[in-house]
Amino acid sequence: MGRFRSFGAYMRQRFGATVYKVNVDAGFTCPNRDGTLGVRGCIYCNNDSFRPNSCRPTLSVSNQVATGIAHVEKRYGAHMFLVYFQPYTNTYAPVEQLEALFKEALAEPSVAGLAIGTRPDAIDSEKLDMLEALASKYFILIEYGLQSIYDKSLKFINRGHDYQTFLTALEMTRGRGINIGAHIIAGFPTETKTETLAMAEELSSLPIEFLKIHQLQVVKDTPLAELYMKDPFHVFEYREYLDFLADFIERLSPDIVLQRLFATAPDDILIAPLWGRNRHQILNDIEKNLEARGAYQGKKYKATVTPRSTA
Repeated sequence: MGRFRSFGAYMRQRFGATVYKVNVDAGFTCPNRDGTLGVRGCIYCNNDSFRPNSCRPTLSVSNQVATGIAHVEKRYGAHMFLVYFQPYTNTYAPVEQLEALFKEALAEPSVAGLAIGTRPDAIDSEKLDMLEALASKYFILIEYGLQSIYDKSLKFINRGHDYQTFLTALEMTRGRGINIGAHIIAGFPTETKTETLAMAEELSSLPIEFLKIHQLQVVKDTPLAELYMKDPFHVFEYREYLDFLADFIERLSPDIVLQRLFATAPDDILIAPLWGRNRHQILNDIEKNLEARGAYQGKKYKATVTPRSTA
């Protein structure tokens, strides 16, 4: 048993085999980029910081799935896959279009389900009805980008929605058989360390089953990069982040599955922080630090908070 509840271990337990992600780009945009809410997006957002080169919307979803599966099969001998709709807002289209794209991805027999990255202000009951129907047959995980529980931070990053919008999306989604995930970023200059750590307890009180957390990264061609170059603010140093993460994990409910613990933007666009370590080294150091501290997920968690209702 590891010191935190990892996504890979959870999926192996659930499906009896290792499940590999295949990323696809369905060509979506974002309400914070197409003029609905704004045109520059969130101040940190450069999708090239997390989108693989093989993931481009020039190919159909089925072609991207087939290409991704062939690559992962050859490299890892994989036999079961989760299709990840990743770049931008993957519920930002009419429900008929979404259903067609999702079913296209699920048509491959070795695909066990979908992970769908989206915003909490880009969901509605009709789309959730469609996802609920898919969830009766497949593993469906909707990942809501929250980034912070603090409205002051959401305003700073030009997110375009407040925390209440996220809570409302959770209420709409819960109880439908759809797996619910959240994504947060640690290290905004608008928050103290104590405030950021407090998100662990708050999120643990909500109907969230999966969580992604990573450090704030400053990448090229973003408004955040412009701010940083004019007036540099503090970003996590490597050792500092390892200790922060241990503190956070200890405060987090042991029931929540951790999908991501850090980010690694490509070196050619990353401005800060510059840690000089690859994914394997970072994960190894996270585990070593947890062990050295005697830390594990939920060690300081107190299940005394009643899940918040927005009704």
